[in-house]
Amino acid sequence: MLRTAMDPTGFSERLTPLLDWANAHPFAALGVAAALLLLLLASALGLRRRSARRVAAEAPPAREPEAAPAPLRLADRLRRTSEALVGGLDRIFTGRAVDADTLEELEALLFSADLGVQTAESLLETVRRTAQGGDPAGVRAALRDAILEKLRKVEPPPDAALTTADRPHVILVLGVNGSGKTTTIGKLAAQHVARGRTVILGAGDTFRAAAIEQLQSWGARVGCEVIASREGGDPAAVAFDTVKAAVARGADVAIIDTAGRLQTKKPLMDELSKIARVIGREREGAPHETLLVLDANTGQNAISQARMFTEAAPVSGLVLTKLDGTAKGGVLIGLADALGIPVRFVGVGESIEDLRSFSAAEFVDALFEVGAQPG
Repeated sequence: MLRTAMDPTGFSERLTPLLDWANAHPFAALGVAAALLLLLLASALGLRRRSARRVAAEAPPAREPEAAPAPLRLADRLRRTSEALVGGLDRIFTGRAVDADTLEELEALLFSADLGVQTAESLLETVRRTAQGGDPAGVRAALRDAILEKLRKVEPPPDAALTTADRPHVILVLGVNGSGKTTTIGKLAAQHVARGRTVILGAGDTFRAAAIEQLQSWGARVGCEVIASREGGDPAAVAFDTVKAAVARGADVAIIDTAGRLQTKKPLMDELSKIARVIGREREGAPHETLLVLDANTGQNAISQARMFTEAAPVSGLVLTKLDGTAKGGVLIGLADALGIPVRFVGVGESIEDLRSFSAAEFVDALFEVGAQPG
């Protein structure tokens, strides 16, 4: 009775002959067990595959990766300057003849476009000589050709590949606080690194702790060593140490920041002259480039700054920054006309690629393309 209660189905009685057979034929029993195990595994694997196919069929289709946005063209970056300068031509001449009245309005436009007095008068004289009595298209063409002629004179020579004898190529960077000087150094360093060159940066703006930290941040981002001193240290000593380190490490390029204080000409000249002297003692012919960074937002004040710095140091190239956010980009034309110093780069945005080598034809094409568009 107890056995029946514990095994009401009689399963153990039916299992006894099988167990007796397995005891009598152990090898055969192992084979049967192995076969059953393989059948179970195959069945489980089949169920898993069918489940995976069902899940895949029920899953929504994969989304195509979104294409990266195309970089903005130079014409888009210069829109505000173009609308202020070239777009003003449309407002003056649309539906009107080129006569004394329209030329007077053109004069006012040119004098308000941050070109500088000398440049505005020169362009106006060109229009009077070549376009008076013609149509508005003739005015546009005359102005475009005159501006292009001025800017072609300040196009930089093409970059030459650095040879072993050229290294390290030493670049000294000048500019007032807020001009984008340190950011320009970081972007320039990144571009050299992208060409496979090793770069060392010198934090020579020792009068502003934030400038040292900003350059160190760029160094970490780009992968460049930064030579720095304590706040208030001697900028010339930092410049010397930077060039010395570049020579010792076989670096291709050394880029040195300088103080961005607006000061009287004499102290500025003395400080920059000292930096140039100590650099030259460590690397003959250095600095090989002296770049002056100017903020386009300052308009004609940029011309005044450029005059002051060029009297204090042998500036070999200009960098005009923040052209994408201002309507005062016409100052670049005034700088070219007044100083004749090569324009090495223009800054038209936040990314590293937005520090662009200057091309006169590209700049003028962008300026007049946007100005020709409505609105």
